[in-house]
Amino acid sequence: MEANPLLFRDLTYIFVAAVLGGLLAWRLRLPVILGFILGGIVISPFTPGPHLSDVHTFEVFAEVGVVLLMFSIGVEFSIPDLMRVKWVALVGGPLGILLIMGLATAVSRLLGWSTTEGIVMGATVSVASTMVLARLLTDCGALGTTYGRVTIGITLVEDLAVVCMTVILPTFSGPADGRFVKAAWVLGKALVLLVPLTVLAIKVIPRLLRRAMLTNDSELFLLVAIAICLSTAALAQAAGFSVVLGAFLAGLSISGSEDLQHAHAQLVPLRDAFVALFFVALGTLIDPKVLWHSLPLFGALLLLIVVGKFVVWSLVVMLFRYPPATAVAVAAGLTQIGEMSFVLVQVARSSGLVAENVFSATIAASLVSILLNVFIVRGAVGWLKVKHSADSL
Repeated sequence: MEANPLLFRDLTYIFVAAVLGGLLAWRLRLPVILGFILGGIVISPFTPGPHLSDVHTFEVFAEVGVVLLMFSIGVEFSIPDLMRVKWVALVGGPLGILLIMGLATAVSRLLGWSTTEGIVMGATVSVASTMVLARLLTDCGALGTTYGRVTIGITLVEDLAVVCMTVILPTFSGPADGRFVKAAWVLGKALVLLVPLTVLAIKVIPRLLRRAMLTNDSELFLLVAIAICLSTAALAQAAGFSVVLGAFLAGLSISGSEDLQHAHAQLVPLRDAFVALFFVALGTLIDPKVLWHSLPLFGALLLLIVVGKFVVWSLVVMLFRYPPATAVAVAAGLTQIGEMSFVLVQVARSSGLVAENVFSATIAASLVSILLNVFIVRGAVGWLKVKHSADSL
Protein backbone atom coordinates (compact mmCIF):
# COMPACT_ATOMS: atom_id res chain seq x y z
CA MET A 1 0.00 0.00 0.00
CA GLU A 2 1.42 3.38 -1.06
CA ALA A 3 1.64 5.98 1.68
CA ASN A 4 -0.24 9.23 1.24
CA PRO A 5 2.46 11.95 1.03
CA LEU A 6 -0.01 14.72 1.84
CA LEU A 7 -1.02 13.00 5.09
CA PHE A 8 2.56 12.80 6.32
CA ARG A 9 3.29 16.34 5.18
CA ASP A 10 0.24 17.60 7.10
CA LEU A 11 1.23 15.60 10.17
CA THR A 12 4.69 17.16 9.99
CA TYR A 13 3.15 20.63 9.76
CA ILE A 14 1.03 19.95 12.86
CA PHE A 15 3.85 18.76 15.10
CA VAL A 16 6.31 21.41 13.89
CA ALA A 17 3.62 24.05 14.60
CA ALA A 18 3.07 22.50 18.06
CA VAL A 19 6.80 22.52 18.86
CA LEU A 20 7.43 26.09 17.67
CA GLY A 21 4.23 27.44 19.25
CA GLY A 22 4.90 25.57 22.49
CA LEU A 23 8.48 26.89 22.65
CA LEU A 24 7.26 30.45 22.09
CA ALA A 25 4.69 30.10 24.90
CA TRP A 26 7.30 28.54 27.20
CA ARG A 27 9.71 31.36 26.44
CA LEU A 28 7.04 33.92 27.32
CA ARG A 29 6.09 31.93 30.47
CA LEU A 30 2.57 31.35 29.15
CA PRO A 31 0.49 28.13 29.11
CA VAL A 32 1.69 25.95 26.22
CA ILE A 33 -1.84 25.40 24.90
CA LEU A 34 -1.76 29.05 23.78
CA GLY A 35 1.27 28.23 21.66
CA PHE A 36 -0.38 25.13 20.23
CA ILE A 37 -3.48 27.05 19.12
CA LEU A 38 -1.41 29.91 17.68
CA GLY A 39 0.63 27.32 15.78
CA GLY A 40 -2.61 25.91 14.39
CA ILE A 41 -3.71 29.36 13.22
CA VAL A 42 -0.40 29.76 11.33
CA ILE A 43 -0.90 26.51 9.34
CA SER A 44 -4.67 26.91 8.86
CA PRO A 45 -6.17 27.23 5.37
CA PHE A 46 -7.34 30.74 6.35
CA THR A 47 -3.86 32.25 6.77
CA PRO A 48 -1.04 32.74 4.20
CA GLY A 49 1.88 30.34 4.12
CA PRO A 50 2.00 26.52 4.47
CA HIS A 51 -1.33 25.00 5.39
CA LEU A 52 -3.03 21.63 5.86
CA SER A 53 -4.57 20.05 2.78
CA ASP A 54 -7.43 18.46 4.72
CA VAL A 55 -8.17 19.77 8.22
CA HIS A 56 -11.04 17.35 8.87
CA THR A 57 -8.77 14.29 8.59
CA PHE A 58 -7.09 15.31 11.83
CA GLU A 59 -10.33 15.79 13.75
CA VAL A 60 -10.29 12.01 14.33
CA PHE A 61 -6.83 12.26 15.90
CA ALA A 62 -8.06 15.22 17.92
CA GLU A 63 -10.89 13.06 19.28
CA VAL A 64 -8.31 10.55 20.52
CA GLY A 65 -6.60 13.46 22.28
CA VAL A 66 -9.87 14.37 24.02
CA VAL A 67 -10.37 10.74 25.12
CA LEU A 68 -6.87 10.51 26.61
CA LEU A 69 -7.25 13.93 28.24
CA MET A 70 -10.51 12.93 29.92
CA PHE A 71 -8.95 9.64 31.06
CA SER A 72 -6.16 11.65 32.74
CA ILE A 73 -8.66 13.99 34.38
CA GLY A 74 -10.50 10.95 35.74
CA VAL A 75 -7.25 9.56 37.20
CA GLU A 76 -6.35 12.94 38.72
CA PHE A 77 -9.87 13.55 40.05
CA SER A 78 -9.08 13.52 43.76
CA ILE A 79 -12.22 12.84 45.80
CA PRO A 80 -10.39 13.38 49.17
CA ASP A 81 -9.20 16.83 47.98
CA LEU A 82 -12.73 17.64 46.87
CA MET A 83 -14.12 16.65 50.28
CA ARG A 84 -11.89 19.20 52.05
CA VAL A 85 -13.86 22.00 50.41
CA LYS A 86 -16.97 19.95 49.78
CA TRP A 87 -19.65 22.56 50.48
CA VAL A 88 -18.29 25.40 48.39
CA ALA A 89 -17.30 22.93 45.62
CA LEU A 90 -20.25 20.52 45.55
CA VAL A 91 -22.95 23.13 46.24
CA GLY A 92 -21.28 26.40 45.23
CA GLY A 93 -19.81 24.91 42.03
CA PRO A 94 -23.15 23.97 40.41
CA LEU A 95 -24.72 27.19 41.76
CA GLY A 96 -22.01 29.28 40.07
CA ILE A 97 -22.39 27.36 36.79
CA LEU A 98 -26.17 27.93 36.78
CA LEU A 99 -25.76 31.64 37.58
CA ILE A 100 -23.25 32.08 34.75
CA MET A 101 -25.53 30.22 32.32
CA GLY A 102 -28.40 32.47 33.41
CA LEU A 103 -26.25 35.56 32.89
CA ALA A 104 -25.22 34.35 29.43
CA THR A 105 -28.85 33.69 28.49
CA ALA A 106 -29.77 37.23 29.58
CA VAL A 107 -26.92 38.67 27.51
CA SER A 108 -28.03 36.55 24.55
CA ARG A 109 -31.39 38.33 24.61
CA LEU A 110 -29.67 41.72 24.41
CA LEU A 111 -27.48 40.63 21.49
CA GLY A 112 -30.27 38.92 19.58
CA TRP A 113 -29.00 35.37 20.04
CA SER A 114 -31.40 32.49 20.32
CA THR A 115 -32.07 30.97 23.75
CA THR A 116 -30.24 27.82 22.65
CA GLU A 117 -27.14 29.80 21.72
CA GLY A 118 -27.31 31.58 25.07
CA ILE A 119 -27.45 28.28 26.95
CA VAL A 120 -24.59 26.82 24.91
CA MET A 121 -22.46 29.91 25.44
CA GLY A 122 -23.30 29.90 29.15
CA ALA A 123 -22.25 26.27 29.44
CA THR A 124 -19.06 26.95 27.49
CA VAL A 125 -17.90 29.99 29.49
CA SER A 126 -18.92 28.51 32.85
CA VAL A 127 -16.03 26.02 33.06
CA ALA A 128 -12.39 26.97 33.65
CA SER A 129 -9.31 24.95 32.75
CA THR A 130 -8.08 22.84 35.68
CA MET A 131 -4.88 22.11 33.77
CA VAL A 132 -4.00 25.79 33.18
CA LEU A 133 -5.04 26.87 36.67
CA ALA A 134 -3.14 24.10 38.46
CA ARG A 135 0.01 25.06 36.54
CA LEU A 136 -0.39 28.76 37.38
CA LEU A 137 -1.05 28.12 41.08
CA THR A 138 1.91 25.74 41.27
CA ASP A 139 4.21 28.29 39.64
CA CYS A 140 3.01 30.91 42.16
CA GLY A 141 3.40 28.53 45.11
CA ALA A 142 -0.30 28.89 45.91
CA LEU A 143 -1.68 25.42 45.16
CA GLY A 144 -1.74 24.39 48.85
CA THR A 145 -3.38 27.59 50.12
CA THR A 146 -7.04 27.85 51.11
CA TYR A 147 -7.97 29.75 47.96
CA GLY A 148 -5.89 27.30 45.88
CA ARG A 149 -7.80 24.28 47.29
CA VAL A 150 -11.17 26.02 46.85
CA THR A 151 -10.36 26.99 43.27
CA ILE A 152 -9.21 23.51 42.27
CA GLY A 153 -12.23 21.98 44.08
CA ILE A 154 -14.59 24.14 42.00
CA THR A 155 -12.79 23.29 38.75
CA LEU A 156 -13.01 19.56 39.57
CA VAL A 157 -16.78 19.94 39.91
CA GLU A 158 -16.78 21.89 36.64
CA ASP A 159 -14.93 19.01 34.95
CA LEU A 160 -17.63 16.66 36.22
CA ALA A 161 -20.31 19.08 35.02
CA VAL A 162 -18.77 19.02 31.52
CA VAL A 163 -19.39 15.29 31.36
CA CYS A 164 -23.08 15.88 32.15
CA MET A 165 -23.37 18.78 29.72
CA THR A 166 -21.92 16.75 26.84
CA VAL A 167 -24.80 14.32 27.38
CA ILE A 168 -27.44 17.08 27.60
CA LEU A 169 -26.37 19.57 24.90
CA PRO A 170 -27.24 17.42 21.83
CA THR A 171 -30.88 17.29 23.01
CA PHE A 172 -31.16 21.03 22.31
CA SER A 173 -30.74 20.44 18.58
CA GLY A 174 -34.35 19.17 18.34
CA PRO A 175 -37.67 21.04 18.47
CA ALA A 176 -38.00 23.76 21.09
CA ASP A 177 -41.16 22.27 22.62
CA GLY A 178 -40.41 20.24 25.73
CA ARG A 179 -36.68 20.74 25.30
CA PHE A 180 -35.89 21.01 29.01
CA VAL A 181 -38.07 17.99 29.79
CA LYS A 182 -36.22 16.02 27.14
CA ALA A 183 -32.85 17.15 28.54
CA ALA A 184 -33.90 16.08 32.06
CA TRP A 185 -35.10 12.73 30.70
CA VAL A 186 -31.86 12.10 28.80
CA LEU A 187 -29.76 13.01 31.85
CA GLY A 188 -31.90 10.83 34.13
CA LYS A 189 -31.68 7.91 31.71
CA ALA A 190 -27.93 8.45 31.45
CA LEU A 191 -27.55 8.35 35.23
CA VAL A 192 -29.57 5.12 35.43
CA LEU A 193 -27.64 3.45 32.62
CA LEU A 194 -24.43 4.81 34.06
CA VAL A 195 -24.71 2.68 37.20
CA PRO A 196 -23.92 -0.69 35.56
CA LEU A 197 -21.28 0.96 33.38
CA THR A 198 -19.62 2.46 36.47
CA VAL A 199 -19.77 -0.83 38.36
CA LEU A 200 -18.24 -2.59 35.35
CA ALA A 201 -15.45 0.00 35.15
CA ILE A 202 -14.66 -0.17 38.88
CA LYS A 203 -14.74 -3.98 39.04
CA VAL A 204 -13.08 -4.92 35.74
CA ILE A 205 -10.54 -2.23 34.83
CA PRO A 206 -8.38 -2.43 38.00
CA ARG A 207 -8.27 -6.23 37.71
CA LEU A 208 -7.16 -6.09 34.07
CA LEU A 209 -4.45 -3.57 34.84
CA ARG A 210 -3.17 -5.59 37.80
CA ARG A 211 -3.03 -8.70 35.58
CA ALA A 212 -1.04 -6.69 33.03
CA MET A 213 1.34 -5.50 35.78
CA LEU A 214 2.20 -9.13 36.61
CA THR A 215 3.86 -9.51 33.21
CA ASN A 216 6.51 -6.89 34.18
CA ASP A 217 6.43 -5.78 30.55
CA SER A 218 6.06 -2.00 30.27
CA GLU A 219 5.16 -2.11 26.56
CA LEU A 220 2.40 -4.65 27.13
CA PHE A 221 1.12 -2.71 30.13
CA LEU A 222 0.95 0.48 28.02
CA LEU A 223 -0.99 -1.32 25.29
CA VAL A 224 -3.45 -2.71 27.84
CA ALA A 225 -3.95 0.77 29.33
CA ILE A 226 -4.60 2.27 25.88
CA ALA A 227 -6.98 -0.56 24.95
CA ILE A 228 -8.92 -0.12 28.22
CA CYS A 229 -9.17 3.64 27.77
CA LEU A 230 -10.40 3.46 24.17
CA SER A 231 -12.67 0.44 24.67
CA THR A 232 -14.39 2.03 27.68
CA ALA A 233 -14.95 5.18 25.61
CA ALA A 234 -16.33 3.06 22.74
CA LEU A 235 -18.58 1.10 25.12
CA ALA A 236 -19.98 4.33 26.55
CA GLN A 237 -20.67 5.60 23.03
CA ALA A 238 -22.40 2.33 22.11
CA ALA A 239 -24.62 2.74 25.21
CA GLY A 240 -25.66 6.20 23.97
CA PHE A 241 -23.19 8.32 25.94
CA SER A 242 -20.24 10.38 24.75
CA VAL A 243 -16.73 8.97 24.49
CA VAL A 244 -15.76 11.70 26.98
CA LEU A 245 -17.87 10.07 29.69
CA GLY A 246 -16.42 6.60 29.06
CA ALA A 247 -12.84 7.86 29.17
CA PHE A 248 -13.50 9.80 32.37
CA LEU A 249 -15.00 6.70 34.02
CA ALA A 250 -12.01 4.59 32.99
CA GLY A 251 -9.67 7.06 34.67
CA LEU A 252 -11.89 7.48 37.73
CA SER A 253 -11.96 3.71 38.29
CA ILE A 254 -8.22 3.70 39.10
CA SER A 255 -7.93 7.17 40.66
CA GLY A 256 -7.88 5.78 44.20
CA SER A 257 -5.42 2.96 43.52
CA GLU A 258 -1.83 4.11 43.99
CA ASP A 259 -0.42 0.90 42.53
CA LEU A 260 -2.28 1.58 39.27
CA GLN A 261 -1.15 5.20 38.87
CA HIS A 262 1.63 3.72 36.73
CA ALA A 263 -0.99 3.30 33.98
CA HIS A 264 -1.54 7.02 33.95
CA ALA A 265 2.21 7.75 33.98
CA GLN A 266 2.67 5.43 31.00
CA LEU A 267 -0.05 7.21 29.03
CA VAL A 268 1.11 10.78 29.76
CA PRO A 269 3.62 11.10 26.85
CA LEU A 270 1.09 9.68 24.39
CA ARG A 271 -1.66 11.88 25.84
CA ASP A 272 0.49 14.99 25.56
CA ALA A 273 1.23 14.27 21.89
CA PHE A 274 -2.44 13.82 21.02
CA VAL A 275 -3.55 16.77 23.17
CA ALA A 276 -1.02 18.97 21.33
CA LEU A 277 -2.50 17.72 18.07
CA PHE A 278 -5.99 18.50 19.41
CA PHE A 279 -5.14 22.13 20.21
CA VAL A 280 -3.27 22.67 16.93
CA ALA A 281 -6.26 21.21 15.06
CA LEU A 282 -8.51 23.66 16.92
CA GLY A 283 -6.29 26.53 15.85
CA THR A 284 -6.59 25.50 12.19
CA LEU A 285 -10.37 25.92 12.44
CA ILE A 286 -10.21 29.60 13.43
CA ASP A 287 -11.04 31.83 10.47
CA PRO A 288 -9.68 35.35 11.19
CA LYS A 289 -12.11 36.87 8.65
CA VAL A 290 -15.11 35.27 10.35
CA LEU A 291 -13.76 36.40 13.71
CA TRP A 292 -13.30 39.95 12.43
CA HIS A 293 -16.96 40.08 11.43
CA SER A 294 -17.94 38.67 14.86
CA LEU A 295 -16.12 41.19 17.08
CA PRO A 296 -19.29 42.10 19.09
CA LEU A 297 -19.80 38.39 19.85
CA PHE A 298 -16.13 37.99 20.77
CA GLY A 299 -16.32 41.05 23.05
CA ALA A 300 -19.48 39.78 24.75
CA LEU A 301 -17.88 36.38 25.40
CA LEU A 302 -14.75 37.97 26.81
CA LEU A 303 -16.79 40.19 29.13
CA LEU A 304 -18.77 37.16 30.33
CA ILE A 305 -15.57 35.21 31.00
CA VAL A 306 -13.51 37.90 32.69
CA VAL A 307 -16.04 40.28 34.29
CA GLY A 308 -19.17 38.15 34.60
CA LYS A 309 -17.40 35.10 36.06
CA PHE A 310 -15.34 37.25 38.43
CA VAL A 311 -18.48 38.83 39.91
CA VAL A 312 -20.43 35.55 40.10
CA TRP A 313 -17.65 33.51 41.72
CA SER A 314 -16.76 36.28 44.19
CA LEU A 315 -20.37 36.32 45.41
CA VAL A 316 -20.70 32.51 45.48
CA VAL A 317 -17.51 31.99 47.51
CA MET A 318 -18.43 34.75 49.97
CA LEU A 319 -21.86 33.13 50.31
CA PHE A 320 -20.06 30.16 51.90
CA ARG A 321 -18.51 32.49 54.50
CA TYR A 322 -15.01 32.70 53.09
CA PRO A 323 -13.20 36.05 53.60
CA PRO A 324 -13.59 38.58 50.76
CA ALA A 325 -9.85 38.35 49.98
CA THR A 326 -10.14 34.57 49.49
CA ALA A 327 -13.26 35.02 47.35
CA VAL A 328 -11.46 37.54 45.13
CA ALA A 329 -8.46 35.21 44.70
CA VAL A 330 -10.71 32.26 43.79
CA ALA A 331 -12.73 34.38 41.33
CA ALA A 332 -9.52 35.71 39.77
CA GLY A 333 -8.39 32.16 39.01
CA LEU A 334 -11.69 31.19 37.39
CA THR A 335 -11.75 34.05 34.86
CA GLN A 336 -10.72 31.88 31.91
CA ILE A 337 -11.91 28.98 29.79
CA GLY A 338 -9.83 26.18 28.34
CA GLU A 339 -9.79 22.59 27.15
CA MET A 340 -13.14 21.59 28.67
CA SER A 341 -14.83 24.53 26.95
CA PHE A 342 -13.32 23.33 23.68
CA VAL A 343 -14.87 19.90 24.27
CA LEU A 344 -18.28 21.51 24.89
CA VAL A 345 -18.17 23.84 21.91
CA GLN A 346 -17.09 20.92 19.69
CA VAL A 347 -20.14 18.94 20.85
CA ALA A 348 -22.38 21.96 20.23
CA ARG A 349 -20.85 22.53 16.80
CA SER A 350 -21.22 18.90 15.72
CA SER A 351 -24.85 18.97 16.92
CA GLY A 352 -25.57 22.06 14.81
CA LEU A 353 -26.27 24.23 17.86
CA VAL A 354 -23.75 26.97 17.06
CA ALA A 355 -22.47 28.46 13.82
CA GLU A 356 -18.82 28.72 12.72
CA ASN A 357 -18.58 32.33 13.87
CA VAL A 358 -19.58 31.31 17.41
CA PHE A 359 -17.04 28.48 17.33
CA SER A 360 -14.20 30.77 16.17
CA ALA A 361 -15.17 33.52 18.63
CA THR A 362 -15.22 31.03 21.53
CA ILE A 363 -11.74 29.70 20.81
CA ALA A 364 -10.38 33.25 20.34
CA ALA A 365 -12.02 34.36 23.61
CA SER A 366 -10.41 31.36 25.32
CA LEU A 367 -6.99 32.35 24.00
CA VAL A 368 -7.32 35.92 25.24
CA SER A 369 -8.88 34.90 28.57
CA ILE A 370 -6.03 32.47 29.35
CA LEU A 371 -3.49 35.14 28.43
CA LEU A 372 -5.21 37.67 30.72
CA ASN A 373 -5.67 35.06 33.43
CA VAL A 374 -1.93 34.53 33.72
CA PHE A 375 -1.49 38.16 34.80
CA ILE A 376 -4.73 38.25 36.84
CA VAL A 377 -3.73 35.19 38.92
CA ARG A 378 -0.16 36.39 39.41
CA GLY A 379 -1.47 39.81 40.46
CA ALA A 380 -4.05 38.34 42.85
CA VAL A 381 -1.49 35.99 44.47
CA GLY A 382 1.01 38.84 44.84
CA TRP A 383 -1.67 41.11 46.35
CA LEU A 384 -2.67 38.43 48.88
CA LYS A 385 0.94 37.85 49.91
CA VAL A 386 1.43 41.58 50.49
CA LYS A 387 -1.87 41.79 52.37
CA HIS A 388 -1.01 38.85 54.63
CA SER A 389 2.45 40.31 55.31
CA ALA A 390 0.87 43.66 56.23
CA ASP A 391 -1.73 41.96 58.48
CA SER A 392 1.00 40.07 60.33
CA LEU A 393 2.90 43.26 61.21
